[in-house]
Amino acid sequence: MNKKARNWIIAAAAVVVIGGAGGYALVNNYLGNNVEIESVLPTQAAANAKTAAGGTAEAAAAGAAVAADQLNGTWKIADASKVYFSVTTSQEEVNFVDDQVSGTWEVNVGDAAQTSGSGAIEVDAIDSGNAQRDEHIKSDDYFQMSKYPQATFAAKSFDGLPQEWTEGQVYDFKMDGTLTVKGIEKPVTFEAKASYQGGKLLLSGTTVVTFEDFGLANPHSVVLSTENEINVQLELTLEK
Repeated sequence: MNKKARNWIIAAAAVVVIGGAGGYALVNNYLGNNVEIESVLPTQAAANAKTAAGGTAEAAAAGAAVAADQLNGTWKIADASKVYFSVTTSQEEVNFVDDQVSGTWEVNVGDAAQTSGSGAIEVDAIDSGNAQRDEHIKSDDYFQMSKYPQATFAAKSFDGLPQEWTEGQVYDFKMDGTLTVKGIEKPVTFEAKASYQGGKLLLSGTTVVTFEDFGLANPHSVVLSTENEINVQLELTLEK
């Protein structure tokens, strides 16, 4: 290592170590988490509080049987939908959100083989609350947005969905499909939950992939390390 390079490394270390809180704040501003994950499904505590309040049309509808023709048919991913992905560093979990989600789902509660779904996110809409970080992951170093402007998901099979539904009830199921990022396909299984509420289908699902699955380099550095796993979370509202 030449003298000039060694001096640059010493200077960078001084910013973090000798700079104390100021140096840490600079690093944390670039690497810290600014996004909180919001589920489309209410927590059990919130659901209980709403039921206890009573007197609302929504509360009255809760527990009513849902007819098959209310569920069967074509559904579109609504504007309220979001897709999150998260990485865990040696400091904390860092979340990214994309609210530009589109797609169509075909539902047949009587025949799970006839149920399918597809969706896409616009890579340009990925947001972690840090513009410098976001532009980096959209670049050719990671998502190659100029060549692959979308990442997609296709759901092919569903295990555990009931044939009879109740308004407001949350159902656990597994959803198999394929994630495609940068033109690279990866089979995945989502651990998912679904509920029919107020004429909408709400779907929440999580799966785990790795940087290597899509030819991405782990963004670790001398400042902090990053685990290889990436958590992917769908929070979808479907409307007819």
